[in-house]
Amino acid sequence: MTTDDTPDGLHGNATYDALLKDIRDGNLSPGDRLRETDLAARFGVSRTPVREAIRQLETDGLVTHLPRIGATVRKLDYSEVMELYEMRVVLECTAARMAARVASDVEIAELAAISDDLAKVGKGIEASHLNRQFHRALLEAAKNRFLLKSMLGLHKAMLILGRTTLADSERFESAIAEHKAVINALMARDGDAAETAMRAHIVAGQRARIRALRVGHDDNSGL
Repeated sequence: MTTDDTPDGLHGNATYDALLKDIRDGNLSPGDRLRETDLAARFGVSRTPVREAIRQLETDGLVTHLPRIGATVRKLDYSEVMELYEMRVVLECTAARMAARVASDVEIAELAAISDDLAKVGKGIEASHLNRQFHRALLEAAKNRFLLKSMLGLHKAMLILGRTTLADSERFESAIAEHKAVINALMARDGDAAETAMRAHIVAGQRARIRALRVGHDDNSGL
């Protein structure tokens, strides 16, 4: 059934999840329009669940409405990107320090396994998925539900940063080494070293992101 007679909420969660996945995988990029009719046809649902999904994404801060354009995937400006990484440093460095103290040997081994898998797959969507798994597993290993909740909110904002920095070969190799430094610190149960390694990892990602923003700006400047 693909008319507006579809009951509200019938396909809402599935449509929301599908749009969120498209944003996460880069199929929808910052600035892309979200046309209800096109999305309804693509997902085989009515416009009602699409409209509800877009509204939820707007609540999440991932979608905005632009005059004469309509719903679009939101773009973060420079200051927002900087603020996002500043919060990542605070939260993920804290998580690394906590995990060094309370993570089980099994959890640390799983982090090492994810990192090994990431090194094997190379660049691409699968690498992005594994990278997110690594950071999520580290947060869970810290065993602090309030920290986890705060970071998960930040993770949604990170979905609209745009193309992953791991698509760059040099950054990919560096990130693998940085993950291993974090894991080595966890294995040694060294909270200071874990925090330091995680800070180096996030700051390196921030530098790569700023460089990508600058290149993107130059490419669009017409000069």
